[in-house]
Amino acid sequence: MCEKNRWSEMATLDEKDTRIIEMLEEDGRKPLRKIAEKLDISEATVRKRVQALLRDGVIKKFTIKIDHSKIGMNTVAIVGVDADPPMLLEVADKLCGCKEIRCVATSSGDHMIMLEIWTRNGRELANLISEKITPLEGLKRICQA
Repeated sequence: MCEKNRWSEMATLDEKDTRIIEMLEEDGRKPLRKIAEKLDISEATVRKRVQALLRDGVIKKFTIKIDHSKIGMNTVAIVGVDADPPMLLEVADKLCGCKEIRCVATSSGDHMIMLEIWTRNGRELANLISEKITPLEGLKRICQA
């Protein structure tokens, strides 16, 4: 599906809703006044549409994207994890509770679970893996990429 139109086939959004979403995805802090100007509608109309998109769960939250290296998180690791099949979701859930793990995704590829981990350095990464991940019940194997 074309990137520009990926929202048009979901929910019951019209073209203006789709454009509002696209603009907020680019910059969640974009003033509603600027969105209104680009769409040639009133700021009040944009505000009502955004409120409806929030209420309907189309927009879940507004957030920020951080340059982790600027706050000292200099090591990024993609880690594959295998678990006992009956324990897969339990292991994934426990991994979600670890603040250093930025993303937990189940996979149908080489590993059952893929992790994105941010730490300050390699030593911190090694400690995290050996102290918090390896001891998890149901964990079979860890592979760093």
